[in-house]
Amino acid sequence: MPHALFTHIRPHGGDPHDVLVTDGRIAAIDPATRPGDCAVVDGGGALALPSPVDAHIHPDKSAWGRPWLSRKPAGTLRELIADDVAAQRAMTSPVRERAGALIARAVGRGTRAMRAHADVAPVHGLSHVHGIRAAAAPFATAMDLQVVAFPQLGLLTEPGTADLLEQAVKEGADIVGGLDPVGIDGDLDGHLDVLFGIAERTGAPIDIHLHDRDRAGLQQIAEITRRTRAAGMQGKVTISHAFCLSDCGPGELERTAELLADADVAVTTCALGAEPVVPFRPLVARGVRVGAGSDGVRDAWTPFGDGDMFTRAHLLAYRTDARTDEDLAACYAVAAHGGADVMGLERSDLRIGDPADFVLLAGESVAQVLVDRPLPSMVVRAGNVIARDGRLEGSLR
Repeated sequence: MPHALFTHIRPHGGDPHDVLVTDGRIAAIDPATRPGDCAVVDGGGALALPSPVDAHIHPDKSAWGRPWLSRKPAGTLRELIADDVAAQRAMTSPVRERAGALIARAVGRGTRAMRAHADVAPVHGLSHVHGIRAAAAPFATAMDLQVVAFPQLGLLTEPGTADLLEQAVKEGADIVGGLDPVGIDGDLDGHLDVLFGIAERTGAPIDIHLHDRDRAGLQQIAEITRRTRAAGMQGKVTISHAFCLSDCGPGELERTAELLADADVAVTTCALGAEPVVPFRPLVARGVRVGAGSDGVRDAWTPFGDGDMFTRAHLLAYRTDARTDEDLAACYAVAAHGGADVMGLERSDLRIGDPADFVLLAGESVAQVLVDRPLPSMVVRAGNVIARDGRLEGSLR
């Protein structure tokens, strides 16, 4: 149906309104009349929030929906990477099935878009890129998905990976990824030469994992922003994790935020375990695009994660000691608007003209929903109800 009227819903927890959707966009609030062919959906007084975005996730690694995966102790990033390769070799289910189960879960919990990192290395070839693409295909009408060709085993230290990354962009990856130019590859200039070279030849954006801490991490951020400006790639580069930002004093954070904002380099954070969380509020105040993501979900790295961005926003709030309603709402804004900004998508803010992508939940306010995490009663994508109470509708099942 081209028209749908969602009655008695409370955008952002405010007063109840009727919201008219036409051709996938919000056309009117409390319309005086309704089109003759309009479907009517009773919102039942539910709170309506913009659908969240998962701006950083590794669905190819996940064992979601499969038998329990036991993990080995690991003390270094290299040990974690080696354990991950061994675990993936031992998995009997292909990437398409495991990633598909996780995508289905995310859609049912309201996620409207996902930036999925796919391991690319000689040991994997491009199988993970193709596997995630195949997994996402049945959900094309429910979720926007970007694939990052990610050199998990190293870019320069794993011979053949650079060529595979460029081939991945030609075979379905949207973005070229990097990993700790200094901490893993030990060659900042060489690593960035490869990434920006591929970007120049293919037009692909860049998304770089940066776990390196303190001064080493900050120096890499400075060089990434410098190269972004020099290459005219403002708005097309993301730094994921950026743990070093949590090591900054106020003055240094302000200076680094200016570098990121001037180059329009985005940042993602995942609020994982004991790992640092990006101090997002000063960055956002300076105009830096900051999104949130699940990172690993039930994989060889971690037994935790559930593909639910309400859970992730809850963890972001917990890790940043959010207490006031304003603090809690700011964490959800990172998961919804920040993620959309990172992925280059239109924001969905339940205003006239916005994409009709929203979630209905039982709750008093954004703050209370973020703490209690009720199951969405409805997930709406382009004005269509695609899930109820966590269960997918129609052809998505």
